[in-house]
Amino acid sequence: MIVFTIGLLLFFVPHIVPLLVPGTKSALVEKIGEKRWKGVYSLLSLAGLVVIVLGWRQYRDVAPIVYDPPAWGRHGTMLLVWISLILFSVPRSKPGKIMVAVKHPMVVGVIYWSVGHLLANGDLASVLLFGSFLLFALISRIKENFAGDPNPKFRSYRSDIIAIGAGTTLYAVILLFGHVWLSGVALF
Repeated sequence: MIVFTIGLLLFFVPHIVPLLVPGTKSALVEKIGEKRWKGVYSLLSLAGLVVIVLGWRQYRDVAPIVYDPPAWGRHGTMLLVWISLILFSVPRSKPGKIMVAVKHPMVVGVIYWSVGHLLANGDLASVLLFGSFLLFALISRIKENFAGDPNPKFRSYRSDIIAIGAGTTLYAVILLFGHVWLSGVALF
């Protein structure tokens, strides 16, 4: 559980502090420079994700069960994860209908991904992992909403086609071998 907790902290502290404490990011960028900020932020995020996966894999087998997922939860997960991967793949350069409708596809994708996994997993390790991502994404989305959402203007269906194609391809890769490689959990 210690490794898992360290991973969650490594990942979420750099993400949540600038979100909740206005001016933190700009002060750090001013102090160390934009490239260094992006480098440190990226390294902490990547290290956090790696440690989260390692810690989750260790803790999941011994984590107590918090709730029994619904019988249909696994099917719901499959649909929500597919949608989330499409949202993760939305290009920002020329907004399509998806970007116009969702405004923040990455954040909304994290919400779908998290909820989907909570529908299929009721152990404490999974609840902490996916619940943390869900809480972070909800806080981020609410903050963006209060800050004034951008209103992207539709420019091209090309972005939608790219998102659907790339998201579906990524989904297939994860279904076939990526999920078991990453999490140790076979889907079939």
